[in-house]
Amino acid sequence: MSSISISELDPAATVVVATGNAHKVVEIEAILSPVMPGVRFVALGELGDFPDPVEDGATFFDNALIKARAAQEQTGLPMAVADDSGLCVDALDGAPGIFSARWAGEHGNDAANNEKLMAQMADVPDEARTARFHSSVALVRGDEVLRGDGDCEGRVGRELRGDHGFGYDPLFLPVETPGRTMAELSMDEKNRISHRFHALEDLASRL
Repeated sequence: MSSISISELDPAATVVVATGNAHKVVEIEAILSPVMPGVRFVALGELGDFPDPVEDGATFFDNALIKARAAQEQTGLPMAVADDSGLCVDALDGAPGIFSARWAGEHGNDAANNEKLMAQMADVPDEARTARFHSSVALVRGDEVLRGDGDCEGRVGRELRGDHGFGYDPLFLPVETPGRTMAELSMDEKNRISHRFHALEDLASRL
């Protein structure tokens, strides 16, 4: 990822995206730039090596706001945006939810998380395997806080399929792409139906 000096940026025309993922910046910019003309979107990872904040919120939005506020404070720039997302399974009372990334114990261990999900859903009949990916986005502008929320409805499959995506994508079958898991979709197909896409559109409608 490229390196940008904070001193070179216009504080009034820069939004820090609390991520090190360049693709996420492109996705966010594509949706928000039409309603924030003249604003530059830069990844936090381009501005320095900052520690991750402790995400101890009770909801997706709480954690998104923690990340956005941290980016704001770490860079000294007034505008920052962050998202938090996860899988909510009806048969598991909404789990893994905000603990999606570390459900099996180790943060970001996709294989272990998927294995745990398959084990817990092994005896759940097809009609009761409904689930959704949820995303909450927080945008801070000084003391102002704006939010957006979105879902991608689907169900939990019985086997891992597909080589794209990450996390629970190989097990999640979106309603909008019958017969294909999220991990079997191209990046463009996924972006058109993703929970983050819907959350960003919701946020854009409030700007």
